[in-house]
Amino acid sequence: MVFAGTFRRLFDRRPTWMKPGSSRFVDVGWLMAAESAGFIWFEPRRVKSDAPAARHAKSASNCPAVVEHEARIYEIACPIDARLSFRRDEKGVPVLGNLDGDQATIRGKHLNSMLAIVAEREWRHPDRPMIQLSTPYVMVADEPVYALQVPPLTTYNAEPWPGVLFGGRMPIHIWPRQLMWAFEWHDTSKPLVLRRGEPWFNILFETHDPSRPVRVFEAQKTPALEEHMKGLAGVSNYVNRTFSLFKIAEQRRPAKLLERKQK
Repeated sequence: MVFAGTFRRLFDRRPTWMKPGSSRFVDVGWLMAAESAGFIWFEPRRVKSDAPAARHAKSASNCPAVVEHEARIYEIACPIDARLSFRRDEKGVPVLGNLDGDQATIRGKHLNSMLAIVAEREWRHPDRPMIQLSTPYVMVADEPVYALQVPPLTTYNAEPWPGVLFGGRMPIHIWPRQLMWAFEWHDTSKPLVLRRGEPWFNILFETHDPSRPVRVFEAQKTPALEEHMKGLAGVSNYVNRTFSLFKIAEQRRPAKLLERKQK
């Protein structure tokens, strides 16, 4: 077909890093940009089912669609224990409270440095507060890969969160930025309970060729990667619709950003 041939020619003219790799795997690197207390953060881990051995050939555990889906989910575990409440002070200003008080495992000032209430005028809904927690996780790739941040998909929570986790989708081959954990609090009469080590959010990866499995490993924060990350850091403070900067990030990206960390 003429269209297909034209597309292939256009694709072949793109920089090498923008083309699908020749390896059987699509390589994705992760690193932590934590300035302190880096040991509280867990490494991303592939989701593994805790179901017992299948007793029937047609069990869901043997379903190819289920197996293929779960094999592509990575899990980030919660770094802290916290029982949070939401209220308004005497002036009507939104305030977060730590229900564990003196029994909390995390000091109040450090919890406050991690957590922030989004400015009320920026909430999606006037009655649903939004909070954010900055994480040190950065994902990076040397060929086109989109990372999807979603709520824990395969975990049963006996004490459900009183709201929803904000999802996100980013092209990590040109936009390797620190991930945010963002939460919209629907029922403020109920506490938000976070437990260290429990699934906090999942990451899935979209690739050019879905048949190629994704291989995830710890990446090295090279000078080239660090410089590229500086270019996109904080851009939301200056412009709206930061995705409009993707073209610039693509043009200024060096040929290689991903390098496996040597241990």
